[in-house]
Amino acid sequence: MEYGFDNSKYIKIQSEHIKERIASFGDKLYLEFGGKLFDDNHASRVLPGFQPDSKLRMLMQLADEAEIIIVISALDIERNKVRSDLGITYDMDVLRLRDEFESRGLLVSSVVITHYNGQSSADAYKERLGRLGIKVYYLHNIEGYPENVALIDSEDGFGRNDYIETTRPLVVVTAPGPGSGKMATCLSQLYQEHKRGIKAGYAKFETFPVWNLPLKHPVNLAYEAATADLNDVNMIDPFHLEAYGKTAVNYNRDIEIFPVLSALFEGIYGENPYKSPTDMGVNMVGFCISDEQVCMNASKDEIVRRYYTALGRLAKGDCNDSEVKKIALLMKQAGISTAWRKTTVAAYERKMEEGGVPSAAIELHDGTIITARTSSLLGPSAALILNAAKHLAGIPHEVRLIPQEMIEPIQRTKVDLLHGHNPRLHTDEVLVALSMLSRTDDNCRRALDALPLFNGCQVHCTVMLSEVDRKVFKKLGVGLTCDPIKK
Repeated sequence: MEYGFDNSKYIKIQSEHIKERIASFGDKLYLEFGGKLFDDNHASRVLPGFQPDSKLRMLMQLADEAEIIIVISALDIERNKVRSDLGITYDMDVLRLRDEFESRGLLVSSVVITHYNGQSSADAYKERLGRLGIKVYYLHNIEGYPENVALIDSEDGFGRNDYIETTRPLVVVTAPGPGSGKMATCLSQLYQEHKRGIKAGYAKFETFPVWNLPLKHPVNLAYEAATADLNDVNMIDPFHLEAYGKTAVNYNRDIEIFPVLSALFEGIYGENPYKSPTDMGVNMVGFCISDEQVCMNASKDEIVRRYYTALGRLAKGDCNDSEVKKIALLMKQAGISTAWRKTTVAAYERKMEEGGVPSAAIELHDGTIITARTSSLLGPSAALILNAAKHLAGIPHEVRLIPQEMIEPIQRTKVDLLHGHNPRLHTDEVLVALSMLSRTDDNCRRALDALPLFNGCQVHCTVMLSEVDRKVFKKLGVGLTCDPIKK
């Protein structure tokens, strides 16, 4: 795999920059953490070399100075909002995040429930956390937030909120997902601290868009593709351009909210310490790109991947066509089409060769393309895993790893006993069969040993795969795209 990002440099200079920002405010810094503190797979895809837990490892450099507040909206508790990538509700993810942070030696001091308006589900959740020994605070709904600055910056606004007790100079405010109320939590605390004579500051840590890359750089376009469902748009920061005469990239929501934030800062401090929304950020990721071309290529791959994801969501009725159209426009701006993805072309070619039979292709790290098609025994993804594993293990293609007499009883069980409609083996069933055979068959053992080499490879399939197949590819670390065509 080619790398385009210096992860060690990032951890070092990012933690140093946050320390500098803490010192610039004096007593305390509330740092709003956007995106994911770990499992940041988008960043690792568009910046090859960026580790999914890089931000968490960076934060661990500040472990003695930092504490973490996890924020969850009462609205998300009430509607049992689910994290789509993990399949768990936000209220469960709060506990997962707390366990993950504390297992790494980081202090989680409390949980904050925002948008509170007396919801019984929020009260029950607070009681549940209290039984676990977790401190919980409420932030109330404020009518007209965030535009009604006069009310917000008063005892009837932020003054009604609980004062969140903290003990360390760096307070990291994070959440299971967007819209949880992280910024409101930070601003409320600035108001509360100011009342108590404590000088506290605010900063924002967002990885994307990368402020010191061009507006239409593929890395920034890939971020727009990733947030197409939120309708985020990258923009030149006009406040930064006016203040410094320099171009910086930010996104629409931060730019639109800046005049309101400026008024709030002036109400709390008497002046705004920042001249632009870009000034509020502490992101150093743009200084750690070691090979721009590698990152550009990876980002173009990501844009195409997001396009196919949107097509699949549209086919299932999970989004409207505006999301697909937006990403199609981003592909045009990046100067690419779906043909940019080599596996897409290879899978289509194999499908045509086979007379329209569903097919799949994988690109290995050395650029080798392996293809497979649906058969009476195997689906295209299961066949692809076997073909690629044989290639990586140096096993001749004609060698049959799983004998037909072993596959047929599995098919009978699926159809006759479990009343399934698809007799072909899925990827997980193929891997279980390989595992059983590996005790006595050296080729099967070698094929299984090759599975870690799938990490970071790219796959395209000409039909939509089952949830089981998609999860297997995800666990293998494979970048998967599918045509929105059902079998």
